[in-house]
Amino acid sequence: MYVIRLADGTLRVPQSLSSDDGRLIGNAYVEISPGDPEYDRWLPESLTEEEAAERRKRWLAENDDLEKEFLAFKAEQDG
Repeated sequence: MYVIRLADGTLRVPQSLSSDDGRLIGNAYVEISPGDPEYDRWLPESLTEEEAAERRKRWLAENDDLEKEFLAFKAEQDG
């Protein structure tokens, strides 16, 4: 999940919620506006919505070798 910078400057920061024993309950985004104490921490790694979409698109187009390697590994583990 990426930190998304919206057109108005608001950041959508991924946040996970887990149970006391460490199990993942869910993932969501929290919105942080300019002026929030955490804003400057997250801003440098933020992407616009367009940049995030381009990364997803590129990942889908370029992950064939990685996917083949993973499937071979998985078959080896299952076999």
